[in-house]
Amino acid sequence: MTKFPLCAHLGYLFTEHALRDRFAAAARCGFRFVEHPAPYALAPDEASDLCKLNGLHMVQIATPMGDPGEKGLAAMVGREADFRASVDEAIAYALVLGTRYIHPMSGVPTQGGSDAESWDVYIRNVAYSCDLAARAGLTVNIEPIGAGTLAGYFMNHPDKATQAIAAVARDNLFMTFDAFHAAQSDVDLAQFTREWGRAFRHVQIADDPGRHEPGSGTIDFPAFFEALATVGYAGVIGLEYVPAAGTAEGLAWADNYDRITPLEPTIDRETRT
Repeated sequence: MTKFPLCAHLGYLFTEHALRDRFAAAARCGFRFVEHPAPYALAPDEASDLCKLNGLHMVQIATPMGDPGEKGLAAMVGREADFRASVDEAIAYALVLGTRYIHPMSGVPTQGGSDAESWDVYIRNVAYSCDLAARAGLTVNIEPIGAGTLAGYFMNHPDKATQAIAAVARDNLFMTFDAFHAAQSDVDLAQFTREWGRAFRHVQIADDPGRHEPGSGTIDFPAFFEALATVGYAGVIGLEYVPAAGTAEGLAWADNYDRITPLEPTIDRETRT
């Protein structure tokens, strides 16, 4: 079975620790890759230092999500100026962190505008983010998040993501494909991957139902991973699941999937030379 490097999602894993301490916790468990949609609680230099000190690479961040409950601004009619400011901030963080991928979250439109108007705004905003990201050498990934996870989220199905990619028509626009969200939308993971997997630049997993570790639900991960290998997927697998009983305690499943190799011990900021 094909094995891919694993990436710890620091918004879901190691949440028994404060955000600053999750980097070291991930490194202690052998991770070399991490992601977080909202690193903005940390200054960019501090987040970068935490990655460097722990031998980690930050794979992906999202644009700031707006006000509580909005979950992004890309599809928000009348919030275009705020969205553009959020793209500026995400790119600034990405450049300091050495992160290649940014995710402009669509949000949950609640104020005015029809679905058609939200679509038009979304396409324009994603195109803007692609053009700005291209100047910085970055890639934009859009991620479908299903209604079963986030009611009212605008970019809510993988088919809609493929339509957006075609409509925006930018060379640096791709998809983050989340197996859990797709399964919740009754998508055949292996079949969709064989058809569209060349548009994937990042993949995330959790089992369904429950959103826990692989093997806790019904998703056929070996078939999904083989489909990824068939289309030449060369990225990491982001672990965006809720640990059933502690992050480290739940990682035994990974021995069957990935080359998790222990890193050198972390270096405390006070003791490095």
